[in-house]
Amino acid sequence: MSTPDTIVLVHGFWVTPRSWENWIAHYEQKGYRVIAPGYPGFEVEVEALNADPAPILAVTVPQIIEHIESIVRELPTPPIIMGHSAGGAFTQILLDHGYGAAGVALNSAPTEGVRVVPLSQVKSTFPVLKSPANRHKTVGLSFDEWKYAFTNTFSEEDSRALYERYHIPANGGILWGSVLANFQPGHQDTWVDYSNDNRAPLLFVSGSEDHIMPPAIQQSNAKHYKSDTVTEVKEYEGYAHLLPAQEGWEEIADYVLDWALRHAKAAPSAG
Repeated sequence: MSTPDTIVLVHGFWVTPRSWENWIAHYEQKGYRVIAPGYPGFEVEVEALNADPAPILAVTVPQIIEHIESIVRELPTPPIIMGHSAGGAFTQILLDHGYGAAGVALNSAPTEGVRVVPLSQVKSTFPVLKSPANRHKTVGLSFDEWKYAFTNTFSEEDSRALYERYHIPANGGILWGSVLANFQPGHQDTWVDYSNDNRAPLLFVSGSEDHIMPPAIQQSNAKHYKSDTVTEVKEYEGYAHLLPAQEGWEEIADYVLDWALRHAKAAPSAG
């Protein structure tokens, strides 16, 4: 068995791969190859997407998954896959499809079948879900909405700096689709096989103060897995949703990497 030497970082909604900048540098300094792919059409900078959000509206979940799979498929050995927020759900899908040596889902959005909906999540996503018309729009967050959903434990100064550096609108159709997935027949875009014994080990990480994806969601998501493959949950006290940028993130980055290395599955990459 060869030790994974590549880490793939998958971002969530309302941000781009720039949100991983601290982790990219941190892992590269440890000697790892780090890939942080943007969604299809997200190859431009935050400022360009805010000026013209058309690529955000055009993208779909299947396109995102296929894009990341095409990157992982070309790697010589299975990488460690880490995803934040919606990227956590995408990480689960990638692992279910046979990719990755191990996976980490940080403050993860739920996959299909997880019905826990805390009130803080309702408030956090209300800017999008308040109107069905938003299914055909991109929807940004105001600074106050961002602070509540992403950086509620951060200082005002840090929260605003990160808002200006990271924030982009989100695809309203994808967010509405994730809500409706549990009420439509058949498998939807975020479906995974919870009984897949061939899936790589998976660690859920949650922040106790996360408003948009509270710990109850991670716990419920993890409990859905009925396979014999390792599935664990780790909670960090005092952390908000934008955990990869909160003070003390280095400890978390080191812990999840160590966990992934210890549990890495010896299996050829899918494809």
